[in-house]
Order: sequence, then structure tokens, then C-alpha cells
Amino acid sequence: MQTGRLIVLTGPSGVGKGTLLRSLLERHPELYLSVSATTRSPRMGEVDGKNYYFVSRSQFEQMIEAGDLLESAEYAGNYYGTPRQQVEEQIRQGKWVILEIELKGARQIEQTFPSALRIFIMPPSMTELEKRIRGRDQDTDTAIAQRLSHAQEEIAAASEFDIQIINDDLEKALLSIEAAIFTFKHN
Repeated sequence: MQTGRLIVLTGPSGVGKGTLLRSLLERHPELYLSVSATTRSPRMGEVDGKNYYFVSRSQFEQMIEAGDLLESAEYAGNYYGTPRQQVEEQIRQGKWVILEIELKGARQIEQTFPSALRIFIMPPSMTELEKRIRGRDQDTDTAIAQRLSHAQEEIAAASEFDIQIINDDLEKALLSIEAAIFTFKHN
């Protein structure tokens, strides 16, 4: 049986990770997207167990304490983390598991899964990133400023990753991700 692998996709908020990931999964249903746990409230249309596992702060802290998370991070006042059991089970079954996570979590995965393929999605520019974040119309000016400041720190760490892909053209970025994954898969 083929051994599964772990693929980590990260990059700053607003860079288009979610859009790229949705397109990738539509083209490659054999890939398994890991569902993260979070303490943040669901956004309009989000479903518990599909978009995230929505848990209380105390539940999340118990998961950390019990070692039930592969990685965890606090971002914008909420916890996010990857439940260990599902990911390990999918990998044992030979699946390729994708994690869409923040920089801190991606650094933790490097320690727990050194064989993971780690991909960093870059914005074409900080100006374009700000435009995308503002275009979502979800954040206050203060939150946008925090996201942009955080993005600069994240972009500075891009060289820590196996591959950096600039998302200036969705189709081109998607083709680059496919090439990285499927070249890596056959090595």
C-alpha cells in the first residue's frame, strides 16, 4: 500500500489560499483536506465539521493538554489547530493530506512531520494584498492593519518553505502547486 504524505499550504491572510485550495480539491478529489479546530465563531455559511470544528476555548486547551493536536496557534485572538488522529489515520490509509495553516503551525509541522511538502503562497505585492483584504469587507481598519503587519512577518519567513508560489494569476499559481505536489509525490 502506498504511504500517504502531508502537504502544508500557508501564506498570509488574504493571499488566496482558500480559493487555490478549493480549485485544487475540485481538480484532485483524491487529496484529503484536513479540517482544523478553532475557537472562533462560525462565519456565515460555515458548517461545523466541514469548514472547521468549532470548539470552546476550554475544549481547545484540553486538546492541547492531551496532545490531540499536530499543531496549534493563536491568531487574531482565537486558537486554531490540526486534530492529530484524523490526519494520521488518512496518512496510514495512503492518502495525501493537505493542511491550510498559519506560519506558526507550519513551523510546528516541520518538527512533527519533516517529510511534509511545505508550500508558501506569496502575494504579488503588499499593495495587492491590502486590496484583497479590504475587498473581503470582513475587517475593521484596525484588524486590516494587524493582518498586514502580520503578513510582512510571514512573508519574511517564506524562504523557510520548500516552495514559494506567487499568487498573481490564479490558474498559474494552481498549476505551480499541482506541479510541486505531483512532482514531489512521485519522488
